[in-house]
Amino acid sequence: MPTETQAYAAHAADKPLEHWHFERRDPRPDDVSIEILYCGVCHSDLHFAKNDWGFTEFPVVPGHEIVGRVTHVGPEVTQYKEGDLVGVGCMVDSCRECQACDDGLEQYCLNGFTMTYGSEDRHDGTMTQGGYSTFVVVSERFVVRMPDGIDLKSAAPLLCAGITTYSPLKHYGVKAGHKVGVIGMGGLGHMGVKLAKALGAEVTVFTRSESKVEEAKSNGADHVVVSTDDEQMAAVAETYDFMLDTVPVQHPIDPYLATLKYDGTHILVGLMDPIEPAITGMNLIFKRRVVGGSLIGGMPETQEVLDFCAERGITCDVEVINMDYINEAFDRMKDGDVRYRFVIDMASMKDKAA
Repeated sequence: MPTETQAYAAHAADKPLEHWHFERRDPRPDDVSIEILYCGVCHSDLHFAKNDWGFTEFPVVPGHEIVGRVTHVGPEVTQYKEGDLVGVGCMVDSCRECQACDDGLEQYCLNGFTMTYGSEDRHDGTMTQGGYSTFVVVSERFVVRMPDGIDLKSAAPLLCAGITTYSPLKHYGVKAGHKVGVIGMGGLGHMGVKLAKALGAEVTVFTRSESKVEEAKSNGADHVVVSTDDEQMAAVAETYDFMLDTVPVQHPIDPYLATLKYDGTHILVGLMDPIEPAITGMNLIFKRRVVGGSLIGGMPETQEVLDFCAERGITCDVEVINMDYINEAFDRMKDGDVRYRFVIDMASMKDKAA
C-alpha cells in the first residue's frame, strides 16, 4: 500500500515551503523503503523551489542528499536489508540499458536520468518527490550504503557536493604532484579542497573576498589567491594543472585560464548558464588548454566517494536545522550565510506527524 509521508513542499515559486503530506507510491520488487534521518539542503533545491530554471512542476518536495534507515526491501533486492543505513543522491532511476548506464555513469544516461525530485517516474508517470520528507522509496540500484563509522549528518552532502567535486577530480586524473586551483569557497568548494588534498594535490583556493583567506586555509588549502587582486593573479600565471570551478553564476573564465599550464584543464561543476563573458580562443589554442564539465557522478562512484571519505575521516561542514527552519535557511543560503551546508534533522518532523 502507498505510505503517507510528511514533507515540506513548494506550492508556488513566490510562496514559502509549507508542511504537506502525500502518499509515496507502492514499493516495486526491486525497491528499498527508507525512513529518512537527515537531508542536506542544496542550492539546487532553492533554484527548483523558486522555478529559476523554468521547468518546476508544483507542488514539489526538494531534497537530494538523503541519509536514512531501510525499513523494508522488495523480493528482488539483494544488497540491502531492514535496518541498514543508506543514502540516496540526485538520481532515482535511468534507462539502465544505454552505454552510459552500462558504464555506471547513470548521470549521463542517453535517455535522461530520473531526478530524485521534479522528474516524471518512468514507470507510472507520477512526479518524484525528494528528501524534505519522512520516507522515500527508491530502486536498489540508486541506493548507496553508509560506511561504518561515517557521521551521518555530514555524510548527507557527500551525496551531491561530495560526488560533484570527487568525480571530476578522479576522471581528469588528479594525483600527487598536481597543482589544483579551486574557485569558490562554498559547499562545493570546501569539499573540492578536502578531496583534492586527499588525492595528494597541492591546492590553492581562488576567492574574491579577503575574508575567506583564513577560512580556506583552515579547510586545508595550501595557498589562497584573491582573484580581484591583479598582482596576485599575475603571480600565479601558468601555474596549475587543473582548475575546479564551483561558481554557480556567470563569471569571467579567461583570468583563470591564464593561471593554467599548457595542457591545463578548467573544469566547470557549478555554472549551468552560458559562459559570459565569452572565452578568448587564444587562451585555449596557444596553450592547448581544455574547458570541461562534470555532472555529479554515477552510482559506483557515489559509493566510492562515501568509502573514500569514511576511510580518511573527510567530512562536510554542516549546520543541522529543524525542518520548520527551511525557509529561513533558504534566505540565509541566498545571502551566503552558511558554512557550508544546512542539513535537516528529519526527527524534527515527528511533531508534525503527531
